[in-house]
Amino acid sequence: MQATHISRFFLMACLSACASLAQAQTSNRYCPDFLSVKGAPEPAHRGEFTFSPYTHHWNHSAEHKPVVLVAIDEQLPGDRLCGVSFFSNSFGQPSLYVYAGLQYNKLLGAPELFAKVTAGLMYGYVAPYEDKVPLNHKGFNPAIIPSLGYKLTQHDSVQVKFLGSAGLMFSYGRQF
Repeated sequence: MQATHISRFFLMACLSACASLAQAQTSNRYCPDFLSVKGAPEPAHRGEFTFSPYTHHWNHSAEHKPVVLVAIDEQLPGDRLCGVSFFSNSFGQPSLYVYAGLQYNKLLGAPELFAKVTAGLMYGYVAPYEDKVPLNHKGFNPAIIPSLGYKLTQHDSVQVKFLGSAGLMFSYGRQF
């Protein structure tokens, strides 16, 4: 029954992300204007779709379930971004992360290397796992997630997200 619930959640998440993308294509911006840097050049890509099939936990637990994530970002002037991710958390609960962030390109002078830092609000760690993330209140908690990425092509990248004391998330990104 739990697997059916999670599958249904991911189907709805993907449909929601596609609907949001379609709306963004017909309007000027999906993200709030105040996140953009005024006067900065437009980004080379409109957004990025991210998929993560695997998360490595620092400490193994029999309660841990596979973590799968899908996310969609909008790229903004000034190397800013905002987005939403849908994922099954480490305990198999459907979860959501809404965020804004910065991207640092050409790290250490390497055109392929970049870093991102996002901050936002996460929902999903509910009873009996509400104590597994800090500052959780009724399933809601703030989150800051740094990541390091490598561009494979003009549109494709691989990324590692640093999940604090929990572990590392490995993902693929496709810019559009």
